[in-house]
Amino acid sequence: MAVNLKGRSFLTLMDFTKEEIRYLLDLSHDLKAKKRSGIFNYGLKGKNIVLLFEKTSTRTRCAFEVAALEEGAHVTFLDSGSSQMGKKETLEDTAKVLGRFYDGIEYRGYKQQVVED
Repeated sequence: MAVNLKGRSFLTLMDFTKEEIRYLLDLSHDLKAKKRSGIFNYGLKGKNIVLLFEKTSTRTRCAFEVAALEEGAHVTFLDSGSSQMGKKETLEDTAKVLGRFYDGIEYRGYKQQVVED
């Protein structure tokens, strides 16, 4: 079965079928094996990704930055100290504006419900 996830947001596992989850797990396994062999796909070449962190996390930030850079993406990091997120504008407004500039948004926050709203 062909799996097409283009244009889909990854908010919860419940949004995906078992086949789609299996596909993502197989893909991650394949990418990791290629990385160990020194082979990079650069599947995100020319893409811009923003890491939007309401809640800090060194490991999460590093993992996403390294993975995106190794796939060829340009990465911008924004947190509550370097943006107006949650201060002069709502998180929803921030995400809408950033969605116009970036090909992908990775959000780390305090509540899952914030992302789903």
